[in-house]
Amino acid sequence: MSDYEDIIYEKKDKIARITINRPQRYNACTQQTVHELIDAFNRCMDNEIGVVVFTGAGEKAFCTGGDQTTREKGGYKGGHMLPLEVGWQRVTFLIRTLPKPVIARVNGYAIGGGHVWHVNCDFSIAAEHAQLGQAGPRVGSFDPGYGTGDLMRAVGVKRAKEIWFLCRRYTAQQALEWGLVNAIAPYEKLDEEVDKWCQELLEKSPQALKFLKYAFLAETDGVTGITQLGVSGLSLYYGTDEAVEGKNAFVEKRKADFNQFRK
Repeated sequence: MSDYEDIIYEKKDKIARITINRPQRYNACTQQTVHELIDAFNRCMDNEIGVVVFTGAGEKAFCTGGDQTTREKGGYKGGHMLPLEVGWQRVTFLIRTLPKPVIARVNGYAIGGGHVWHVNCDFSIAAEHAQLGQAGPRVGSFDPGYGTGDLMRAVGVKRAKEIWFLCRRYTAQQALEWGLVNAIAPYEKLDEEVDKWCQELLEKSPQALKFLKYAFLAETDGVTGITQLGVSGLSLYYGTDEAVEGKNAFVEKRKADFNQFRK
């Protein structure tokens, strides 16, 4: 999908930028938005991309969760196969398992599901005027799993429960002090700060960054995390002469000679 209705996808200088483009709704998401985000994050598997920046259009909001005007009894309206709440978790999964760093550029409100997404990103860099917080219990919703677990690991159990149970809003400065974001900057210098982090990451070994990201998942995500880490190792193994010998022997219908690799 090259043309999107609700988001903007840009790729330049080894950086992909994904922008929720619904500023009139404070970048709240519909099923269509989530469907497009899934496609865009899948496009970031491109080997030419080293870092992904995730943000919202305008200076008022990063994302304020699901668009409540499209919600009815039973869920959110829309014609896509994945309901919004299921698609939301798919976007979260892609953010967490993409084999490269994802930076949340928090340009304003990060509320509800938008707050979950910034927490799930590898880094969060917020504008000084940004406000962050949860809305689930206030609007009859909640996020089990990644939305609670990652937050708890970021700020501790007590703070995480405070954020979820009370649905208060917190300033960017408070978020920085709690370890909820990595850095803050005046809005006019937000892009400069984000770009600085991008350039530092692009200087690093992409394979090392991938394995580190999956190592964190291995510690927190059980067999799923171990699988991500292990399959990444398998990808490297496929590039060895030993693996090629196994493949060639099968194709040539002969017995593989693995002893040469024990020297």
